[in-house]
Order: sequence, then C-alpha cells, then structure tokens
Amino acid sequence: MRMRYLVFALSMGSLCTTIGCQSTYSATYHSQSTSPNARPVPTATPVPAVQAAVRLPSNYPSRPLATPSAPAPTPCCEAVCVMDALTGNVLYEHNGNTKRQVASTQKLVSSLVVLDHGSLNKLVTITTEDTKADPTKLGFRPGQQYRRGDLLHALMVKSYNDVALALARDTAGSVPRFVSMMNAKARSMGMRNSHFANPNGLPAPQYSTAVDMARCTWFAYRHPVLRSMVSTRSMEFSKADGRSVHLENTNKLLAQYSWVTGMKTGYTNAARRCLVSTGGVNGRHVIVVVLGCAPSRIWTESSKYLKWALNIS
Repeated sequence: MRMRYLVFALSMGSLCTTIGCQSTYSATYHSQSTSPNARPVPTATPVPAVQAAVRLPSNYPSRPLATPSAPAPTPCCEAVCVMDALTGNVLYEHNGNTKRQVASTQKLVSSLVVLDHGSLNKLVTITTEDTKADPTKLGFRPGQQYRRGDLLHALMVKSYNDVALALARDTAGSVPRFVSMMNAKARSMGMRNSHFANPNGLPAPQYSTAVDMARCTWFAYRHPVLRSMVSTRSMEFSKADGRSVHLENTNKLLAQYSWVTGMKTGYTNAARRCLVSTGGVNGRHVIVVVLGCAPSRIWTESSKYLKWALNIS
C-alpha cells in the first residue's frame, strides 16, 4: 500500500481561557494516509518535542493509535478524514482536501473564537438581528439576556442558528467582524483550504474540507470546557421568560455508544449530512469527519470509521 505523508502546522492560544490558564504553542505533525486520493498538505518547518509542547487535560489520551491492520472501510459519502486525536496523524482520508460546504460542523470554529474572547459568565443582550436565522432556532426576544456559557452550551448540543448569531455579534460587535475572526482562527489552526462567511453554517459562499475540519477538531478536543459541552447527551436550558427547554444532543452516536465523546453535526441541502465525531477506548482517541453523506447513512458511516480506527468489532 502506498503511503503518503501529510504535514501541517498547528498553533494554539488561549487553551484554557475560561479556567484561567493560557498556553501558546506551535506544532508540526507528520501524518500518513492510506487513501488513493490523498494529497499533500503545504509543508511547514518542523519543531522538536511536539507532544511535550502540548498541554493536555489529565484525562486526555496517553497513547497514539496503532495503524489499523484491517483495510479502511469503503466510503459511502463524499469525503472522510480519520485522525489520531493525540498525534494528529491522518490514518485515512477520502477526498480529504476537496473543498465543500460543511454546514453546522463549522460551529466548532465559531465556538473556539467565542472561547478565545471574553468570559463565559458575561451576559448577552439579544437584539432583533440575532433572531433572524431560520430554520433551527432557540427562539429569542429582543432585550432578553443570557449567559454566554449557557448559549455556547446550547449551540454545541442543539446547534441553534440564532444562538450562533447572538454569540457572534456579542463577541465581535458585528457578524461580519466575527466571520473575519473565524477565518483568522482557521488560518492559525492550519486550515489552509477553508473560508467561512457566517457563524452558523447556513448556505453561503463558504467551504472547508474533511482534513481541515479534523484539524479544527484536534484543537477543540484540547479545550476542557468545549469537550464537556460537546459530550453532553441532554440538558435543561432556562429561557429568559422562566420556561425550561429540554435539549437532546443532535449527535445520536452519543446515545448509541458509551465510548463516543462528542463533537458536531451539520446538515444543509448543499452540504448534505455532515458529522464530526470523536471517541476513545483504552487511552486512545480518534477524530472522524464525514461530509456529504445521505441522511440514512450518516450514523453508520461515522461509527464504522470510529470502530475501524479504535479496533472495535
């Protein structure tokens, strides 16, 4: 089997902004792909002692994944990337660098920008503009106030488009400025084939790739607050009018498998079904990005690559 090496440079700041610590580092990862469609990623200057430079939560995976002995499953979607969540090695990709819309999975980029700027305890005052984001909405009224952390949690669990607008406008002062911050954040994470036009993933002149979204997830997985949010199976959200809303995570894999740890769903007609999923067993964790899948296959498509990488029968 022909192996190709992918190299990408990653740099992160504000790893734990919300818990009072900050870490800035850069790293280069050499990853290999078994896909016949693999394409090289632009090369950056290597840095030594990559893993020693990365500050990880105490419960983070301690061992890299072994290269699976079995061949990778045949893809039934437009694009796939399977990445070792510790090392950043790409174990498999199919059309991994093909640009396409990624729907609400790009809210992972939005969430990282929000976490980089300001306290999660700050109150967000809703404006009329925040309410204009069909079809999936929490349902705001102008003048209502919510804690940023509560809004971000709801965004990661239920993927509300109006919540994404409210957080974007509150964080940057305007949605266009927030989008500029998203694109800057993407560049800092080595997402070289991505460009975003809104914070929620609704159809627009924007795109990313399976490999780029895996890179984003590599960073998101290292943020303890975000990891907790995306792993939430259900939650109660208190609305400003006193009502409580029960939210079930849109990621159905969380309910199906105890070893699945989160991340983010997405769907539009242009993007089709998309899912960024993460899981781990025995100290080894994996990131799987599936883009452009049929609605009837998205869960089995993602789980088969998770199981393949983690050697789960």
